[in-house]
This record gives sequence, C-alpha cells and structure tokens, in this order.
Amino acid sequence: MTTFELAVQDEHGIDVANRLAADRLELCSALPLGGVTPSLGLIEAAVAARSPSSSSDVRLPDAATATRPGGVPVHVLVRPRPGGFEYTPAEVATTVRDVRHAVAAGAAGVVIGGLRDGHIDSALVDRVVAAADGAEVTFHRAFDLLADPIRGIEELIGLGVRRILTAGCPTVVADGLPGLRHLVTAASGRVEIQAGGGVSPALIPALLATGVPAVHASAKTVVPDSGTLTLGSAATGPDAGRETTDERTALRLIEALRTAGSRP
Repeated sequence: MTTFELAVQDEHGIDVANRLAADRLELCSALPLGGVTPSLGLIEAAVAARSPSSSSDVRLPDAATATRPGGVPVHVLVRPRPGGFEYTPAEVATTVRDVRHAVAAGAAGVVIGGLRDGHIDSALVDRVVAAADGAEVTFHRAFDLLADPIRGIEELIGLGVRRILTAGCPTVVADGLPGLRHLVTAASGRVEIQAGGGVSPALIPALLATGVPAVHASAKTVVPDSGTLTLGSAATGPDAGRETTDERTALRLIEALRTAGSRP
C-alpha cells in the first residue's frame, strides 16, 4: 500500500489532514520558501488534533471520513532557515534543539536535511537521529542535490534514517520518474523512498508505476488577502494572498491513490 503524506503549514491544513485521514502530515511554516521549522504552538496543535471538523462543505467518500485513532502522525520539518542546506555549527545546534522540542511535544518524526561539500552532512544526521530518540527521521529533498544518490541511500541507511523525500531529480517528479524507479530498486525496502515535488492527482498513476511506497504533496491553493499592508522583502503585494491547503486537491490525490488500488 502506498502511503500519503500531506505537507501543511497552518491550522486549516492540520484539520484537512485529519479529516481526510492522511497517513502522515508534514508540518512546517513558510511553504512558499520551501518550509522552515514551525512554532512549538503549531506543533502542539497538530499533535493534539483528534476529531474531524464540521466546517467543511467538501463531501468525502466513506473511507476518508474517519479520523485516524489519535490523529494523523505528525512529522515536523526542522529547517533553521530558507536557502541552501550547508549549515553553520550554530544552525546545526539549533536544528538539534528543535528536533528535541518537536519530539518532546509528541511528534512521531522529524524531517531534516543537510549537505557538506555536495555530500550528506553525516555529522548533522547522526546528531539528529540521536536527538530524535527513536522517532522517525526523514531526509528531505536536499537529497536531490547529491552527485551520487545511490551512495547517499547507503549512507542514510547506515545513519538510521527511515525515509527519503525525493523527486528523483533536482527539479520535479514529472521529470524524475526514471530516477525514482532507480532509487526504489537501490533501496530494496531498506529505507522508504517517498516521491515529492510537484505531485498532482494526474501524476499519481505514473508515480505508482515507479514502485514508490509513499507519496508526499502539499495540495496548495492561494487565499486572497484582504489586508493592504505587506510585510517582508518576499511579499508580492496585497493582491497576492497567502498559501494554504486546498482540501479538494488533497481529496483528489487520495482518490487517485485509492483508484490505483494503493489505499483502502
């Protein structure tokens, strides 16, 4: 069975993930920047989520209406800043502290990544695995920048990483299907290869044909912003709005997985 992970960045996304019974949710902030570490309050809210909301007008299939017992497992993205993946000692220390806080708050796993001179930052990963103290560790799409991904798989297995998020190439999954197939074969079930990066419902059949055991998507939409004040250098103006989870797209992804026979 192919599992589905929904990447979310706010309370609405947490609610959608629980009501649609995603297999996991990846929690972050600032998805338009690739995601950074969310606040402790948001982590606590995601962990505490238990029951479906009655506020949505989306009609769900019967199989998708039941919230998972205890809520959807929360995997927290721990990334100290936007930009590249080579971190200073101070940023590494912050990452390790944030991993400990996330796990202490009830996260089932953390999502991290770090490079050093084009290779996996094994010292960072080793410290994160230790700090996670048994919680699952996913290595994110920094993996797609490795010159030798097969060697990277072996190294991450040795370090105790549970899952690798990858598009199979440095761009998007639509371009990385042959690479994903190659990675699945190389992993041989020893580490989970999770396809992510531009996943759409239309791509699901092609992704499943690669043999990936997991799919990751953010199912984003833009909500118009009624404010007239823009804050920050990345702001694009008051008419740009903000990104949040689109429940209908998330549902279409789940339906596509179910139609392909990968989900109950």
